[in-house]
Amino acid sequence: MRFWHASLLAAISSVMTAGSALAIDVKAAVLRIDYPTLLPISRYDLPPADLGFAGAALADEDNGTTGGFLGHTYETTTVAVSPEEADAAMAQILADGIKLVVILSRTEDLLRLTDQAAAAGALVFNARAADNALRDDACRGNLLHTAPSHGMMADAVAQFAVWKKWTDWFLISGSNPQDIALAEAYRKAARKFGAEIVEERSFEDTGGSRRTDSGHVLVQRQLPAFTQEAEEHDVVIAADETDYFARYLSYHLWTPRPVMGSGGLVPTTFHGAHEAYGATQYQTRFEELTGRYAKPEDYNVWLALRVVGEAVTRANTAAPDGVRDYAISDEFELAAFKGQKVTFRNWNGQLRQPVLLYDGTITVSVSPQDGFLHQTSPLDTMGLDRPESSCTAFE
Repeated sequence: MRFWHASLLAAISSVMTAGSALAIDVKAAVLRIDYPTLLPISRYDLPPADLGFAGAALADEDNGTTGGFLGHTYETTTVAVSPEEADAAMAQILADGIKLVVILSRTEDLLRLTDQAAAAGALVFNARAADNALRDDACRGNLLHTAPSHGMMADAVAQFAVWKKWTDWFLISGSNPQDIALAEAYRKAARKFGAEIVEERSFEDTGGSRRTDSGHVLVQRQLPAFTQEAEEHDVVIAADETDYFARYLSYHLWTPRPVMGSGGLVPTTFHGAHEAYGATQYQTRFEELTGRYAKPEDYNVWLALRVVGEAVTRANTAAPDGVRDYAISDEFELAAFKGQKVTFRNWNGQLRQPVLLYDGTITVSVSPQDGFLHQTSPLDTMGLDRPESSCTAFE
């Protein structure tokens, strides 16, 4: 038996009642750039071959549930390339007449490809890059973000730590540029919510293997000494976007303390054990379709293509400008299995959404936390608020 979202049923009813449904063939693409990297710390984290693409397949199925009644069809092309092949791949997507593109890439490639898409009148969804600058002075008018920013993730952790009254932080960051950017987001979150970073240290990435004897054995020797004689603190905050030390911290600290951030209790957009708010339905359908658990990238891609589906269903348009304008309008909202409808910030294209706090097996909590208030939405307590953003592309 198939379970339908109330939002989908309402959309079908409203459009059919209005008698305004148009036959629309919706063509989209997911472009994923696969970067050369070291193996992850754990075999559990080896990326599946269909990472992100599986979310697209589920989104096409979900969009087709409504589309079948309204004369809409959905077809998503998926392309995985190396960084050197990315520009040519985007050119081919655009040459094929596809003007709705979801990208899984790092910031520098995302910006270049987004500008390439803009020249062809295409709309891009960012499903991976977390840099705050993409929502700030480096924003683009044809770029919407279903991936949360570093600021949103850091604020989600900070709210929970402050709610627990763990306000004295020992911040340990990696040495790579991504780690440094994430550490800055945690510094800002501490100032924002009244926590104090009592000490900071940087753990140098020497480029060694994460999974052989030079991984856990060396880390086991290094981390206790590295964290010795730290100022008194309530919690360790780890900023390790590169994923080379943070998950070892919980059992290798000199002074035992909770770990949050890139290890211990981790902020995430979605994970395979999340069941609240009707998410079991999503998980079951995803697993039946793919034979594996959902990853955050899958969910972010699914969200992006469901945004397209909502625009097509409710606004009768698959044109890039039409999808964008509807998505950032007051009329848009989307059920996303997180307890409340998600919407876009119309000043920088960021999707507002709750952030799950995940310990590797369960959802421990969900931010925003109770008591953190905002004049527009509690979701705007996480990430760049309108007065903080220098983005002018949406004006």
